[in-house]
Amino acid sequence: MKNQILFSFFFVAGLLIIACQPNQKVTVDADADAVQTDTVPQMTHADSVKQGDYLVSLMGCHECHSPKIMTDQGPVPDPDRLLSGHPANEALPKITDKSMLGPGQWYLASSGLTAWVGPWGTSFTANLTPHPTGTGNWTIDNFSRALRQGKFKGLENGRTLLPPMPWQFFAKMTDEDMSYIWAYIRSLKPVDNTVPATIAPM
Repeated sequence: MKNQILFSFFFVAGLLIIACQPNQKVTVDADADAVQTDTVPQMTHADSVKQGDYLVSLMGCHECHSPKIMTDQGPVPDPDRLLSGHPANEALPKITDKSMLGPGQWYLASSGLTAWVGPWGTSFTANLTPHPTGTGNWTIDNFSRALRQGKFKGLENGRTLLPPMPWQFFAKMTDEDMSYIWAYIRSLKPVDNTVPATIAPM
């Protein structure tokens, strides 16, 4: 009996010691009276940036927000201008048949997919790099508001973002994923690029 009490005491004490260890997950197998511990790795800043990079690629952000360069595999995001938006010095070709841009008709995209024309007018994809001409003066709250509420520059009283920005699909993004994407964006090379203002419908 005394041995059983001592065993129970040391078993419980051992569980408490293990449970108090940081970054460990404790699993008790009731049948085998065994205790297993799995170390839970902590996310470093580099890990957060990597996860943000993964999410940005998965969400297709580069398709519209990154200027393109032509390769033998077709157009790809320019690594020197990632997520820098529509180039300020890139002129759009003249539209000859404007009747095709009305509601229910066609819409057009620039060759780099950074400018879009439709019934809403002409919209230019934003510079998301951490430069003052981009998101350099933003906070994560601005960024979250832009993605979840579709507010221009993440301002509370900002206008609604124009197509083709699919902010409605990002409205339910978790705070964790938002923080990863923000960490990645803040790690980008700042690109000085003042994106043109929206042009009203023709």
